[in-house]
Amino acid sequence: MPDPDFERRTTERVGATADRMTENLAALTGDLHTALAGAITELQGDPVILELLRASIEGNLETIAQVVRYDIPVSEVKAPPPAVEYARRLAQRGISSSALLRAYRLGQENATAWSLDRIAAEESDPQVALAAGQAFIAITFRYIDAVSEQVLIVYEAERERWLANRNTVRAAVLSDLLDGSGPDVSAAESALGYRLRQHHVGAVLWRPDGRASGSELRDLEQLLARLGRALGSTAPPLFVAQDRALAWGWIPLGRTSAVPAVEELGDLESHGLRVALGTPAAGADGFRRSHLDALRAQTVAMVAQDRAGTVTAYGDAEVRAAALLAADLDGTRRLVGSALGALAEDTEGAERLRDTLRVFLATRNSFAATAALIHLHKNTVKYRVDRAVEARGRPLDEDRLDLELALIACRWLGVAALPGAAPADQRA
Repeated sequence: MPDPDFERRTTERVGATADRMTENLAALTGDLHTALAGAITELQGDPVILELLRASIEGNLETIAQVVRYDIPVSEVKAPPPAVEYARRLAQRGISSSALLRAYRLGQENATAWSLDRIAAEESDPQVALAAGQAFIAITFRYIDAVSEQVLIVYEAERERWLANRNTVRAAVLSDLLDGSGPDVSAAESALGYRLRQHHVGAVLWRPDGRASGSELRDLEQLLARLGRALGSTAPPLFVAQDRALAWGWIPLGRTSAVPAVEELGDLESHGLRVALGTPAAGADGFRRSHLDALRAQTVAMVAQDRAGTVTAYGDAEVRAAALLAADLDGTRRLVGSALGALAEDTEGAERLRDTLRVFLATRNSFAATAALIHLHKNTVKYRVDRAVEARGRPLDEDRLDLELALIACRWLGVAALPGAAPADQRA
């Protein structure tokens, strides 16, 4: 049978420990604050958050002491106001919920150890000390479980509300920047979390195959980060999702406007994703212009479909010309047919001849330079150029500008530029 005297002494010891917690509230709060602030790196360097953490610790310790001392049902306990506000501020600053929950787990561990030490120091009967320690642990566990769930709900609701509000403000600011309305630069930088007073490169990122894996936006954001590093950027890019498979981005370049050529970027681990880049430009106006350039480059890649590379950069003079040609595909097809003749056929052989001839013209009719660029023997280049001239049916210098534009169209727009190609919306 239960020993009433044993139960009474156990209850008294648990109550006395709660009283000790209240008496030592300031010191215990300070010790816990030091331990938690040092262990949770996400909180370091933010004095407001650290002060709220202290208030949250103090509020929870005081409430636990009252729950234990007066046997208050945990189901009726509400999280202390400082603890609720602490959760809201973490959400607003984008600090992960794991940092919130970790504080409660570490706090429980430290507070439990402190309580067991007090019980062991003040209770001479080891059986009473054991029972009191178990009771104290059980109560604090139920409290932490209930309160941490409450503050997590607050955190998630605040995070959702804050993101929706921030995204609404950011979308409005972004719209003003892109339509040239000229919002206050400082206010725009604050809303976007991105510095406008520097050089940047606009980017459009998308998944062309339409597959939905649920991770598209994360994949696009990671690709933008890799691209930023490849371009030499040392600051985080601005990423703005448009839908599940399309995003806009801006890569900060600081004071420099020089970026590597596309062929120098190396393997970006694109995983089937595509990127269109604008040209580097400075300031709020450059932010808009580089984005518009990226959209034009995207048009080229979208028309080319499978022929497009991972990165299509508007900084390439041929891409700029292809963007103009893409604006009138019917007219471009007529130009290609007229300028290329039989060289405009949709065959692998005709494509090889077109590519060789395009490089040959770009190198000012140099067989040696062409051979070096496309890694062929000079005699092979000459053979292909002769074949291309034969297929065209007239000399290279005849309508040379039309010829160069037609070759650029075939290179960058692919099959869509060839005579007889189906409209873009009918091609697979």
